[in-house]
Amino acid sequence: CFFTFSARLEDLRVKLENEGLVNISYVVVNHQGAYSQRKFHLLKESVSDYITVYQQDEQQADVWTTLNGSKDDFLIYDRCGRLVYHLGLPYSFLSFQYVEESIKIAYCESKCGNCSYTEPGIDGVCENITRSADEKLAEVELKPSGHHSHHHHGQGQGHRHRHHH
Repeated sequence: CFFTFSARLEDLRVKLENEGLVNISYVVVNHQGAYSQRKFHLLKESVSDYITVYQQDEQQADVWTTLNGSKDDFLIYDRCGRLVYHLGLPYSFLSFQYVEESIKIAYCESKCGNCSYTEPGIDGVCENITRSADEKLAEVELKPSGHHSHHHHGQGQGHRHRHHH
């Protein structure tokens, strides 16, 4: 199953880079168990060189326990190393938009004001992302579906899942 995950993560990485979101670090943490350790080389080969695969040692403290998470979680940090999103199942499935949107928000938010780590040209990139999200939301509002037309179950302001730890 990690081949599907790896392909989707790589597709997401390329998509975001093509949209102008550059210098994002992606790290996959392999589980400590013996089965996962034996499959490490397959996992490493299934992702591009742009995605780091970290192999935990069986003797070290489990990374996921240390981070108050589980093996299928996505932890999204901003450029200053602050945890912005902690997405667990089902929000961590790459077939949904939660991971992508969370990365975009973490990339574009300027919580602290001016930042020396901000990429040149980020304003234009983030403006395009915001405009695109607004257009998608407008489309959803124009096309109500089923019996729940007054509820908006898509991408939007109300579906940001922030879990600060």
